[in-house]
Amino acid sequence: MYQVSFMISYEEILQAQKVIAPHIIRTPLVYSPTFSEMTGANIYLKLETLQKAGSFKIRGATYRILNHRDEIGQAGVIAASAGNHAQGVAVAARSAGVTATIVMPVHASMTKQAATESYGAKIILDGENLQESIVVAESIAEETGAVFIHPYDDHDIMCGQGTIGLEIIEDLPGADMVIVPVGGGGLISGIATALSYRNRKVRVLGVQAEACPAAYTAFHKGTATFSKPGHSVADGILVPQAGGMTLPVMQSLVEDMVLVSDDEIIRAMLLLLERKKIVAEGAGSAPLAAALFNHIAIPGDANVVLVISGGNIDISLYSKVIEHALFRDDRIVHVSVRLPDTPGTLATLLALLAEQGANILHIEQRNDRSDFHPGSVVVGIDFETRGPEYAKQIRSLIEKKGYKTS
Repeated sequence: MYQVSFMISYEEILQAQKVIAPHIIRTPLVYSPTFSEMTGANIYLKLETLQKAGSFKIRGATYRILNHRDEIGQAGVIAASAGNHAQGVAVAARSAGVTATIVMPVHASMTKQAATESYGAKIILDGENLQESIVVAESIAEETGAVFIHPYDDHDIMCGQGTIGLEIIEDLPGADMVIVPVGGGGLISGIATALSYRNRKVRVLGVQAEACPAAYTAFHKGTATFSKPGHSVADGILVPQAGGMTLPVMQSLVEDMVLVSDDEIIRAMLLLLERKKIVAEGAGSAPLAAALFNHIAIPGDANVVLVISGGNIDISLYSKVIEHALFRDDRIVHVSVRLPDTPGTLATLLALLAEQGANILHIEQRNDRSDFHPGSVVVGIDFETRGPEYAKQIRSLIEKKGYKTS
C-alpha cells in the first residue's frame, strides 16, 4: 500500500465546491426501480450527463482555472483530451474570460471536436492517443507560457471532481457503495476522498473497459503500467496510464477495481436509454455494466450509487451501438432465405412472419454470383421481435415451412 503524502483533503474539496458552485449544475441523484429490481439492491444514478458540457469534467477544469486565475496570462490555458475534458476546459475558460487551446488525438470524435470549438477553444489534432496528446500540449505550454491543465493527474482537478462525492453524501447519507468509471483516476480519487471523510463505511469501487486496463492493472499490481488502448465504445476511459498522483489515492481509498467488456457496456447503454431515457456515453455506462453483469458482489438492500459520468457520444456511433445491442439480444433478427424465383413466394413468407407478430424492418434481395442457383433468389430480411425465445420460435417455424435459411 502506498504512503500518501500528497493526498487531497476533504477541506480542499469543500473549498472547490464553494468556488465552482455558481458555474456548474448540481446534478440530480435519481433512484431507479428497474435497476434496483434487476440487482436486488437500491440503485441510484448520479447523472453527470446533465452537467454543463455533458460530463463531470467541467468541475475540475473550472476549479483549476478559477483557483489560479491570476497566474494565467495572454497565452491562456492548454489541455489535452479525447473529448470531455476538452469541452470542460473550453467552457470553464470562457466563463473565466481566458483563451483555451485543446490538443486532441487525431482520431478524436468529430462531434466532440465540433462541440469544443463551439465553446470557443482552438483545436490542435496531434497524437495517436491521449498520452501522446498530453506530451504535445505540455511542449506547447513550455513554448508559449500557456497554463497546462492535465485531464486527471492534477491536485485541483481531483478536488473539483471530488465535489460529486459531496453531493452524493448530501443527497444520500446512507450510501453503502459508489461505483465510478475510471480512466486516469482523477474522478474516483476525488470522490473517494470526499466520501472517506463523510462516511468511512461507504465502499468505493472503480470500473475500467477491458480495451484499456491501465488503472486496473496498476491498482492490482501496485505500480503504474502502460496499456495500449484498443477499440472501445468507452473512449472516455481509454487512458493508457494511471496518474502518478491518482494511483496512490486509489490504492488507499478504493476497495476494488473491475473490468467490463464492450458488449456489456453497450447493453448498459441500451438499458439506460430504454428504461430511464438517459443518453449515456460508453464510459458513463460502465458502472451499470459492472453492477448488472456480476462483476461486483452487491449485497441485497444496499444503497448503491452509479456515477453516470457523461453523455457525450456521436449520434452516428450511438445509432450503431443501439442497433448492435438490439441484434445481440434478438430484439432485431436477420435471416437470409432462399426462395423460388416465382411470383408470390416472398409475399407468402412475409405473411407468415406477420402472422407471428414480427415487424418487418428491411428486405433486400441478394445476388451472390459465387452461389448461383437458377430459379431461386436469396432474400435478406430484418425483423423486430419480442426477444430471444420469440425469435427462436419464428426461426424454427420458417424452417418447418420448408424454407432454407442461413
